[in-house]
Amino acid sequence: MRILITNDDGINAPGLAALEEIARAVAGPDGELWTVAPANEQSGVAHCINYTKPTMITELGPRRFAVEGAPADCVIAAVHHVMPARPDLILSGVNKGNNSAENALYSGTLGAALEGALQNLPSIALSQYYGPANAGLNDPFETARVHGADVVQRILKVGFDTNAPYSLFYNVNFPPVPAADVKGTRATAQGRRPGECYGAQPFTAPSGRTYLWVKGPNQQVGTAEGSDAAANLNGYISVTPMRADFTDQAALARVAEALA
Repeated sequence: MRILITNDDGINAPGLAALEEIARAVAGPDGELWTVAPANEQSGVAHCINYTKPTMITELGPRRFAVEGAPADCVIAAVHHVMPARPDLILSGVNKGNNSAENALYSGTLGAALEGALQNLPSIALSQYYGPANAGLNDPFETARVHGADVVQRILKVGFDTNAPYSLFYNVNFPPVPAADVKGTRATAQGRRPGECYGAQPFTAPSGRTYLWVKGPNQQVGTAEGSDAAANLNGYISVTPMRADFTDQAALARVAEALA
């Protein structure tokens, strides 16, 4: 199996090293692993691409490339320039922090998987939830390392529906607990943390100018039963099937009637 790995935390991120271990276990001894990842951290860029400027790419070693761009740029570069043949699977992550609930909409990790799906390639995003039970571990990616390959292999058996106009991709989040405390794996919907949203924290520089830091919501707030963050905070790995089609099918007929 030929696997492409990427991320949004950058090519030197420890989560990417964890993903390499997962990918090698999935690919097997005869597999082929390619790494095409951002040269610098690209967290929060979602499905951004370098559409109006050129993208520099640097070969760092055999099958290892750094891209001056977003995770989606990395997928495009890998598929259309770097790799001699299309990958059988794209893995993105392992993200430092969860991409459950509304975080999925901002995530560069998911942006890479979404781009893979648009290229009609099987794609999975993987993220490691942080919390009091695992943030202080010597290896905060322990849960992803231990359980990652098994989850990916189980998803491969489900499939990706790549013949559909918008093929499936998967959002996997590992819970904020040590690997031994994982209770299992759950298929979940994307949740929404009630009352939580991103905000801004201002500060004044020595020059007197005002700057803003984006301030994230409380990640320890759960979501509705059966959704991703609820499962994660209860010790379960969440697997959420997604598509790039944003159409609200339930509202479509009602809107059409109102506009007639």
